[in-house]
Amino acid sequence: MARIIEREKRRNSLVVVVGPTASGKSELAVRLAKRFGGEIISADSRQVYRGLDIGTAKVSKREMMGVPHHLLSVTSPKKTFTVVDYQNKAKRVLGGVFSRSRVPFIVGGSPLYIYALIEGWIFPGIKPNLAFRRRLEKLSTEELFSRLQKLDPARAKTIEPKNRRRLIRALEIVLTTGKPVPPLKKRPLLRLRPTCAEATAGKQGFGGQAYQILFLGMRRKKQELRKRIAQRIKQMFRRGLVAEVETLHKQGIPWKKFNQFGFEYKYVAQYLQGQISKDEMTQKIHKETLDFSRRQMLWFKKDGRIRWVIGFKQGAKIVKKFLRGEKSD
Repeated sequence: MARIIEREKRRNSLVVVVGPTASGKSELAVRLAKRFGGEIISADSRQVYRGLDIGTAKVSKREMMGVPHHLLSVTSPKKTFTVVDYQNKAKRVLGGVFSRSRVPFIVGGSPLYIYALIEGWIFPGIKPNLAFRRRLEKLSTEELFSRLQKLDPARAKTIEPKNRRRLIRALEIVLTTGKPVPPLKKRPLLRLRPTCAEATAGKQGFGGQAYQILFLGMRRKKQELRKRIAQRIKQMFRRGLVAEVETLHKQGIPWKKFNQFGFEYKYVAQYLQGQISKDEMTQKIHKETLDFSRRQMLWFKKDGRIRWVIGFKQGAKIVKKFLRGEKSD
C-alpha cells in the first residue's frame, strides 16, 4: 500500500528548473531526473529547431546521461514555431510522461514558454499574415519597438525591446485588429500544491487531476555567472558556431532568418556577410548574452514560488521532500 501511495504522489508531481543562461540549470535537471526517475521536457524557444545546436547550447547525448529528453530538434528552422505550438506539443508530452509514472522536469531559460505552459496562457487567435510580416521585417528592431510604443504603449512596457519576432507579432495583432494587444487570459493546466480538501473536492488541473509543482532555480553569483558566460561563448566558437551558421545557410536558410534565432546566430550571420568584424561579432554576442541573462532574472525574480539552489545536493534534498509530500525548510 505504501508503494502505491508513493507512486501516486510521484504521478501527481512536476518539477520546473529555471535559471539564467550558462547557470548550469540543464546539468542540474539531468542529474535530478536521473536520481528521481524523471524525464526532461525542454522549454527553449530555439532548441526546438533542428540544426541549431551549438548556438543554443543544446544538450548532447553524453550530457543527457541516459535521461529521456523531449521537444529538442522537433521542427525545421525553415518553419515558424510559435509558443502555441509549444503549448500543444508540451501538453501531449506531459501526458505521456505522467502515464509512465515518471516525473516530468520542465527545463529552460525561455520564461514565455514555461509560464505559457504552466499557467495556460491563452493567446489571441490572429492568424499570421506573411505578406504583412515581410513588410515589417524591413524595419530595424528599434523602429519596430518605437512603432509599438506609439500604437500600444502598454504592450511595449512588457515586451522584450530587442525581440524582433515578438515585436512583429505584437504589431501584427494591433494593426490587424485596430486594438491594443489584449491581456493574456489563463487556463491553468496544473494546480500548485493542492490541499487535501481541494483534491477531495475534485478540483482539476492537467489531465483532469490536481497536480503539484515545484519550482527550482539555479543560482550563481554575478561574477561567477559572467565567467561561465565567457567560457560558454569561447566553447561555442571552438565547437564550430561559424561553421554551423554556414551550413544552415547552404541548406536554404536566408540570412535575414538568422535574426529570428537569437543574437548568436544574428551576429555570426552578419560576420559571414562581411558586415562586422570577428572581434565585433564576439563582443556583441558577449554583451547581448549578459543583457539576456539579466532579463531572464528579472522574469524569474518576480516569481516567489521559485526555490533557489546552488547545486545538486541542495536541489536533490528539496525534490526528495517534495516527491514525498513533505514540507521543505
